[in-house]
Amino acid sequence: MKVYLDGQFVESEDAKISVFDHGLLYGDGIFEGIRLYDGCVFKLEEHLERLEYSAKAILLEMPWSRQEISDAICETCRINNLKDGYIRLVVTRGKGSLGLSPKTCVSPSIIIIADHLSLYPAEYYEKGLEIITVPTRRVNPAALSPAVKSMNYLNNILAKMEADRLGYIEALMLNDQGYVAECTGDNVFIFHKGKIMTPPFHAGALRGVTREVVLEIAEDLGIPVIQENMTRYDIWIAEECFLTGTAAEVIPVVEVDGRMIGDGKPGKVTGQFLTNFRSRVAKEGTFL
Repeated sequence: MKVYLDGQFVESEDAKISVFDHGLLYGDGIFEGIRLYDGCVFKLEEHLERLEYSAKAILLEMPWSRQEISDAICETCRINNLKDGYIRLVVTRGKGSLGLSPKTCVSPSIIIIADHLSLYPAEYYEKGLEIITVPTRRVNPAALSPAVKSMNYLNNILAKMEADRLGYIEALMLNDQGYVAECTGDNVFIFHKGKIMTPPFHAGALRGVTREVVLEIAEDLGIPVIQENMTRYDIWIAEECFLTGTAAEVIPVVEVDGRMIGDGKPGKVTGQFLTNFRSRVAKEGTFL
């Protein structure tokens, strides 16, 4: 497998960054996870726009145009003969000194990895996920905006580990006020009494690209959407629950904190969203 690193394609075992890169030393950087479906890079423009916004928010000046990054992503897929897979786009602050100040970081680095990825086995889409709320809280939006998709993912990793040690594949994360924020890498939705409900951005929810697609699907299906603070109680009594994310797509949840959601099976509405979503993935994006 070849990796795109700062303008060159190198074998994966030779893809190296400096130990003085601030992305490594301090998590000072941003990233995007992008899907490739049948030669179509799904929602590439939306991902690159979010990358640009993240860079602006953390005062990271990227020397590449959106088109240059887009071309590099497509070429990375082509050179690896990939038609379906997952793309990880990373931009770090670059090599600098050991100090916190990024003033010595002259040139940011760009890394593009394109490979196969299967986050959840097919059986979970058929039977649904069982998830649990964990102690680790989502970072306060006043400290680091959830709109910034940064390399600072330690709290998400801790939450994932806590769930794993309890025998669960995914964790529900609350914010510091006790409201539902998101899962470790996915947005959360519920369906109840004819309406879709999902946490707002100010609660700690990421501005997910798949989340936006689901909102579009809801409009097409004529299902009202409410974006307001959610508690665990709202999820426990919901008729249906599902998670959304680039790797997860739309995946049903059938149990939360030991409480059965609905009848304990993936719901009809969730199925409609998943079917609708999958009908779009090879059509809406940038073709190789």
